[in-house]
Amino acid sequence: MSDGQKNLVEVKGLKTHFPIKAGVLSRTVGQVKAVDGVSFKIEAGKTLGLVGESGCGKTTVGRTLIRLIQPTEGAFTFDGDDVFSLPAKAMKKFRQNTQMMFQDPYGSLNPRMTVGAVIGEAMVVHRVGSKKQRQDRVAELMDKVGLSPTHLNRYPHEFSGGQRQRIGIARALALDPKFIICDEPVSALDVSIQSQIINLLQDLQEQMGLTYLFIAHDLAVVEHISDFVAVMYLGRIVEYADRDSLYANPVHPYTQALLSAIPEPTPNKDKQRIVLGGEVPSPSNPPSGCPFHPRCPLAEEQCKQHLQTLLPKDGSDQHLAACWKAK
Repeated sequence: MSDGQKNLVEVKGLKTHFPIKAGVLSRTVGQVKAVDGVSFKIEAGKTLGLVGESGCGKTTVGRTLIRLIQPTEGAFTFDGDDVFSLPAKAMKKFRQNTQMMFQDPYGSLNPRMTVGAVIGEAMVVHRVGSKKQRQDRVAELMDKVGLSPTHLNRYPHEFSGGQRQRIGIARALALDPKFIICDEPVSALDVSIQSQIINLLQDLQEQMGLTYLFIAHDLAVVEHISDFVAVMYLGRIVEYADRDSLYANPVHPYTQALLSAIPEPTPNKDKQRIVLGGEVPSPSNPPSGCPFHPRCPLAEEQCKQHLQTLLPKDGSDQHLAACWKAK
């Protein structure tokens, strides 16, 4: 997927399973397959949008890549290095180059620390620059994200939600990273503020050559910021394509249903809504064959028996879908 210029990020067969323990001896009696064989690539300077319903495993993908959660299986190559096998010293360099923006702009900032201390904390941990250089860097970052440097001695509760997310962006930029994992960074914000944050992220990407993994459930937001889109369902990617191809011609039934749910800005425009029956199956007991078949309107006996891998669709090897009926 996405073999253009240089792939900064390459993920192959990523699995993250959590044990289910029961009994007096806490024996493992099962596995929650939160991520179950995810593969993708991201070119340097590009954005991959990772979308899907709540509980599909997209946030777990991000947290596993940044090693907040340990992977069960698979490989993650960052700028040529195998991250999952890096020794401790090399991990420190990786953490400088890879940062994460969190969903909740209220809970992700320490209320006991000033904004200046929050943004500069990573530079202190990694021993970057002198105290004066760190102070200058914090002031520069606050200005870059649209906040006044004179407010660096204020506390997080003195800022609005949109301003707090800007603080989170500044914190992520403190070590001058190459790759930022954005975990639903605008879902907790008002719609008018969402557009401001998205525009800021795009401006920073252009200025600094950043690479994003943009995790979201809002497909309208993903369309605005992404170069490529991967659609997840029950721990697996079911469709992958460049943004224009996916939104113009979605081929997987699940992607079609998600896109049909996007609100139409023109109220009188006739739009057919695809309503899926049932609920998302449990990742601890996924269905046999295609995980989507219990809810799929096109499902046949073959779908219940065989798990389909991603195959080229729409006449392009850059548009892939895990559905044998999709054209």
